[in-house]
Amino acid sequence: MTRHLVAIAAKARTFPGDQQGTTIVEFALVLPVFLLLLFALIDFGRLGFEYVMADKAMQLAARYAVARPPACPGVPLINVRGAVAQGAVPPYYGTNCRSGATVCVNPGTITCVGATSNTTVAEIWTAISPLMPNNATAANLSFTYAFDANLGFLGGPYTPMVTVKTTGLSFQFATPLSALAALATGQSNDLPGSLPFPAMTVSLPAEDLALGEAG
Repeated sequence: MTRHLVAIAAKARTFPGDQQGTTIVEFALVLPVFLLLLFALIDFGRLGFEYVMADKAMQLAARYAVARPPACPGVPLINVRGAVAQGAVPPYYGTNCRSGATVCVNPGTITCVGATSNTTVAEIWTAISPLMPNNATAANLSFTYAFDANLGFLGGPYTPMVTVKTTGLSFQFATPLSALAALATGQSNDLPGSLPFPAMTVSLPAEDLALGEAG
């Protein structure tokens, strides 16, 4: 009986210094933090990549839009003469719009959402869709045609400032960041599963090979 008690006392003395199992405990504590950092790098790397590609897509879309028929209904095709004061000599066709406030009619700013039923939008979307996020559609494109008196001439092609913009896009996380953050911090976490995608805008003047008064 005495020897049995001595053995128990010896084991009790060695217990505080026993390191068995500590590695597993440390690994269990560090693993969620490591996975959170790893998957955050992957997802935010994807976000950066998709942003750069979408920005290039908008530049390409704008180049198409300025050289194609309007993507929006109601955009005029030629510059129409403005109101002429009684007794005044009307400007002749070929006069630059910048020569006077009423030389060319200002049709205002026209904006529309992309629809593939329009041939220009369909062509643009075919060209840029491989560069856009997977959840994007042509409806995530916005086209704006704004009159600029410094562009075009009377009777010539209507040459507005053309703007192409992304709207309503969201970035979807591919990894469970919210669950990993909750596991790493030990408390509930409300990280969203998606983020609003930054809007990108590219504006270019419409192209016109005619020269007006200079040609």
